[in-house]
Amino acid sequence: MKILFISLGCDKNLVDSEVMLGALAEKGYFFTDDEAEADAVVINTCCFINDAKEESINTILEMAELKKSGQIRELLVTGCLAQRYQEEIQKEIPEVDAILGTTAILTITEALEEILKGRPKNYLEALDKAPVGGKKRVVTTGGYYAYLKIAEGCDKHCTYCIIPKVRGNYRSIPMEELLREAGALAEQGVKELILVAQETTLYGQDLYGKKTLPRLLEELCKIEGLAWIRILYCYPEEITDALIQVIRREEKICHYLDLPIQSGSDAVLKRMGRRTDAGQIREVIEKLRREIPDICIRTTLIAGFPGETQAEHEETMAFVDEMEFDRLGVFTYSAEEDTPAAEMPDQLREAIKEQRRDELMELQQEIAFDAAENMTGRSVRAMIEGKVADEDAYVARTYKDAPGVDGYLFIRTDREFMSGDFVDVVITGANGYDLMGEIADQSL
Repeated sequence: MKILFISLGCDKNLVDSEVMLGALAEKGYFFTDDEAEADAVVINTCCFINDAKEESINTILEMAELKKSGQIRELLVTGCLAQRYQEEIQKEIPEVDAILGTTAILTITEALEEILKGRPKNYLEALDKAPVGGKKRVVTTGGYYAYLKIAEGCDKHCTYCIIPKVRGNYRSIPMEELLREAGALAEQGVKELILVAQETTLYGQDLYGKKTLPRLLEELCKIEGLAWIRILYCYPEEITDALIQVIRREEKICHYLDLPIQSGSDAVLKRMGRRTDAGQIREVIEKLRREIPDICIRTTLIAGFPGETQAEHEETMAFVDEMEFDRLGVFTYSAEEDTPAAEMPDQLREAIKEQRRDELMELQQEIAFDAAENMTGRSVRAMIEGKVADEDAYVARTYKDAPGVDGYLFIRTDREFMSGDFVDVVITGANGYDLMGEIADQSL
């Protein structure tokens, strides 16, 4: 039986997809990326913002048409949209055979078997169920980098966010399971391990009574084969001196932190239910840059939050200008039902949200382009991503670039490299967000 597996949404969702693929592979299922060959389709959905929700719904509808025509026999829907809208999906799209909630991913093989026996049912388990860790995975990222999800859910309850209602409260995965999983990934050839969760910095608080991310990082650094360890989704208020020092001390840990701050206006941050103000964020960033001078800081912002005035938007603009973030992404505010922010007065028009997003990105573009130009002449270590088609050139990433969200380094050379190889590169110039470079003489 051949399965077409479609994974939508974030990297945390991707880990769930890889766990499900691993469970299916162990049962002897085969996979295809051609819908014409598929006997069954599994869609792992997202519903974090409206665009993601629409993509998930449209994908389900598209696959439902294949089910109607008899081209596929089984259609399963998993993930956040499935957890949140299970009744609506089954009512409006009866072609869906089974729905798996966010904590029921390991029931994927049972669900398929029950459908084949003519006994389809849904699998929706308690949101406080212990998260899945240490399981065999089918890595879908190319094999040389992989994500390690270290916790599930979130306790923050920001006013705009639906995650606690579809993923539950914060639950750390036991360290021994994570180390086993990371070791298995390294044995498969993974060289860059990217730690993800709704919030990585709170890791271990629920299991061990204290934040244990520094200890986890120390243990991960001992795994042979891993060369880079990257940390995403760090909340500013949870960053400790111990975490800063382990990043500074351990050579394998990339000097890179993703710090989603969402706004630079204290009034907006308060309405968002965030735990920090602009002054506290500034202090954290200044400390990081003081202790780790070459650290790359990435952040995300929400433009057009309910009630955001022009003055508050300008406060965020000024904060971005002052902080000069290395990497920055901006989302327009998306009103999600069942969240406090969706019920707030003074919802802004889409045109205003988009205008403010564009203004923030134009400002960041100036900052990022100048920073890229200033890299000229510097030597950096980079990981090869792949070859540029029909050219003597390769695409690579530096420690400053997380896959899929940051820029690239383009290297012109007639030497032969494989994806995942590390090379020393001299930066020769920049093109917007991306860098250009040449292989350094001392590179292996």
